[in-house]
Amino acid sequence: MLQRAGILLVGIVLGAGIGLGGYTFVYARGWSYLTNDPVACTNCHIMQGHFDAWVKSSHHATATCNDCHTPHELLPKYWTKAEHGFWHSYGFTTGRFHEPIRIKASSLAVVEGACRRCHGAVVQAIDAHAADGDSALSCVRCHANVGHRE
Repeated sequence: MLQRAGILLVGIVLGAGIGLGGYTFVYARGWSYLTNDPVACTNCHIMQGHFDAWVKSSHHATATCNDCHTPHELLPKYWTKAEHGFWHSYGFTTGRFHEPIRIKASSLAVVEGACRRCHGAVVQAIDAHAADGDSALSCVRCHANVGHRE
């Protein structure tokens, strides 16, 4: 009897989780995040300003949100999208997010890698002449708003 109750409880919790996750995925247009369309980022109202700034930036003609904010390898790209989607949904649903939003260290590393991949020759030359030979300079530290110029 106790075992049946445990199985029933697990089934209820699992069913509720799948149901709530499915509803949230449909309501938040989750399928749009599987595309490369930057408009998907505006599904959350808090991202509208970032999108509008990107439209005005020099990167608008050459890079989408995914080009800078997700790794380019298939599995890491979709893992990052899933992780961001979960935490963004959690934060926006519960109201537990910092405003203005802030980039996490792991996401900052992805953006820094994107800068270095696209602008490799320039960055390599700058790194070679850096005053501190022990660490590379951060592109994002000096060019924080380049992709989202306001």
